[in-house]
Amino acid sequence: MDGLSINSFAKINIGLNIISKRDDGFHNLQTIFFPLSLHDIITIKKSENFSFHSNDASISADKNNLILKAHKLIENFIGKKINCQIHLQKNIPIGAGLGGGSSNAASILKGLNELFLINIEYSKLKKLALELGSDVPLFLETLPAYAESRGELLRPIKISVSGYLLVVNPGIHISTKWAFGKITPRQPKISLRDLIKYEEIKFDDLAKYATNDFEPIVFREYPQIEEIKIRMENFDARLSLMTGTGSTVFGFFNEEEDANQAELFFKCKNYFTYLQKLN
Repeated sequence: MDGLSINSFAKINIGLNIISKRDDGFHNLQTIFFPLSLHDIITIKKSENFSFHSNDASISADKNNLILKAHKLIENFIGKKINCQIHLQKNIPIGAGLGGGSSNAASILKGLNELFLINIEYSKLKKLALELGSDVPLFLETLPAYAESRGELLRPIKISVSGYLLVVNPGIHISTKWAFGKITPRQPKISLRDLIKYEEIKFDDLAKYATNDFEPIVFREYPQIEEIKIRMENFDARLSLMTGTGSTVFGFFNEEEDANQAELFFKCKNYFTYLQKLN
């Protein structure tokens, strides 16, 4: 095999609670990761030299992007150069709380391991992924998962939900470092961990109890992001939250017409939108 193509999927956080500050400078958190069908496409081909390109010029020019870091991490792990051509077709908005960069990094770890027959076992691949970022291990698989600690302790879960999921991004870049610098850790009255005691999480429980601790911080600074959530709810979203540290907001809808009307509204504002039918 001389090359392969990988779909690098986005995610949303259905709830994000920051529980405490850790001694290592990170935070203990609780969240539920929900994969989207929205994805980037990464192509890796064997080559005599290494090169990386993207349809997004800003990523191609960034010498510190996570794809290059993941490639170098594998090289350092095996102790030799890996010559290949990597191309990223970027479809996921950057800096939007959708995990695009982390997903790309995980895809490179998996892709290089498969293409070059490196045979790194999953447990070690997961440790390498964590060196690149707290949520990178999540993207080694594409399953709904409850996460805690830094986000690397994952428990696959089942969420029974149907209808339509609308994702909206207004093109505002939120600094994760800035958002975490403003956060005050707290223990929610009803934690996401409490909701995973059962084999399958009831979506009605998520709609009732899931919260994102970063919303008050981000909404104060960027009221147009709060306006997206308000509009989602006005269009009868069952649950609408900001994902991650923003700036993307999602809404779950029962009715296709409501979801379509909401998407049309945001498209008219020239926002990025992605509408996904759920099983």
